[in-house]
Amino acid sequence: QVQLVESGGGLVQPGGSLRLSCTASGDTLDYHAITWFRQAPGKEREGVACISSSSGRTLYADSVKGRFTISTDYARRTAFLQMNSLRPEDPAVYLCASEPGSWVSLNVGDFGSWGQGTQVTVSS
Repeated sequence: QVQLVESGGGLVQPGGSLRLSCTASGDTLDYHAITWFRQAPGKEREGVACISSSSGRTLYADSVKGRFTISTDYARRTAFLQMNSLRPEDPAVYLCASEPGSWVSLNVGDFGSWGQGTQVTVSS
């Protein structure tokens, strides 16, 4: 089973950008669905972006469409979440998750491998 570690979180002003990374060990992310989730205090975990590493197909939540971009590196070892135009409602712990397959999904229950998360704070 693949192990995932997120990095790249931090403090950014509204309108700013951050790039999160999700690095895999134990196996590559080849032929996986990889999704970025976020969880704010007191709220349910929310899927924001998914990519199929085999097809390149992507799926975004309406709340981030046009602002966030998910991608993977050529070696299929790292997945990225480029977050632009960050808003006050975006702060959360951002987690990546993966599952073998060629589909895309934003549902928590579809993923078995999870990272520990990285904190994103948006504040002026």
